[in-house]
Amino acid sequence: MADKYFPLSKEALEEAARRFSTPFYIYDEKAVRENARRINAAFGVFPAYLNYFAVKAMPNPVMLRLLREEGFGADCSSLTELLLAEMSGLGGESVMFTSNETPSAEYLKARELGAIINLDDFTHIEFVEKTAGLPEMLSIRYNPGPLKLGNAIIGNPVEAKYGFTREQTLEGFALLKKKGVRRFALHTMVASNELNVSYHVETGRLLFDLAVEIRRKTGISLEFVNLGGGAGIPYRPEDTALDYGELAAGLKEAFDRIMVPAGLERTGVRTEWGRAVTGPYGWLVTRAIHRKDIYRSYIGVDASMADLIRPAMYGAYHHISVAGKEDAPAAGLFDVVGSLCENCDKFAVQRPLPAIETDETSGDLLVIHDAGAHGRAMGFNYNGKLRCGELLLRPDGSLVRIRRRETPEDLFATLCCQ
Repeated sequence: MADKYFPLSKEALEEAARRFSTPFYIYDEKAVRENARRINAAFGVFPAYLNYFAVKAMPNPVMLRLLREEGFGADCSSLTELLLAEMSGLGGESVMFTSNETPSAEYLKARELGAIINLDDFTHIEFVEKTAGLPEMLSIRYNPGPLKLGNAIIGNPVEAKYGFTREQTLEGFALLKKKGVRRFALHTMVASNELNVSYHVETGRLLFDLAVEIRRKTGISLEFVNLGGGAGIPYRPEDTALDYGELAAGLKEAFDRIMVPAGLERTGVRTEWGRAVTGPYGWLVTRAIHRKDIYRSYIGVDASMADLIRPAMYGAYHHISVAGKEDAPAAGLFDVVGSLCENCDKFAVQRPLPAIETDETSGDLLVIHDAGAHGRAMGFNYNGKLRCGELLLRPDGSLVRIRRRETPEDLFATLCCQ
């Protein structure tokens, strides 16, 4: 069972709501740092390990700097994410650039930063060579196609737009070597929010086997293999969290069995986890402002899916607790909804919840759990909604704003109305 904790008391949360006004995100710095250290400790069994934090999960330079201090790099997929990494003091090979259908300007920025470019398509070899020049080191993103099943969020690899086939991967490495590239890496990304340890171990085995084949057929010894992201978190209370130690041990067993006999024992192992790093340590806080009873009972809150789209987009579950009423019995089944002009603007559907007081200034505060990744990052402005701000809970218990709430002026700043 996953422990659905929240680091603030009801009184402290009410004070935060008075200071900053709801809705807002809160992230727990101490918990994120401790989790980063657990990940590094577990994967320290490999010759060289680095997690490139997926910037798309939480594109805030305060968090990126915090994780840089814990030894993490950055996984970027766009020009803006490269700029955020640079703003956070990250550069060189601590940054991995994995993009698709990539404009030349983005490859040029990656080259300027000295980031490791992870090619998504065979034709990108010529494209990068012409537009940015081939660097000393390049990585190839491998799509295993029918050799590996995806999951509900990321889809079936056969249907995915990403990566090289196996044959293209082998041909691509041979071509890069011929063109003078001297250092090489291999990457894949085949799942999202996966809690099954054996699934991740199987992904590692698949890459290790391919690394050996690449060595045999091209003479290339990869500098590292990147297992991608996809590590899940226990969104539901009944879910079991990934055991980092068990996962690392399973991967190490496959590494020792496959890579070591092939003379590849010095090959590094990388990941690009985002959700698993910060997800459980962020919460969306929103106030209950209306109740509606028709064919169902609805609790209307001052956040909307413009602030957290995952439940509407994926049907994703996010646990909801009511501040001060965590142990109160359920008073009924409720849909928890926002004010967007879309019926899918729901944080919960027919969820058992305690009695909830509704008022614009004194209504109960609802805490939406496990929102520390792919939450604020996926916000949008439909209906002219203004995305909420972000707060960081420091280890000393203080709260600091790390992103303010948007204003109408922000939204209108791009208009050309002459």
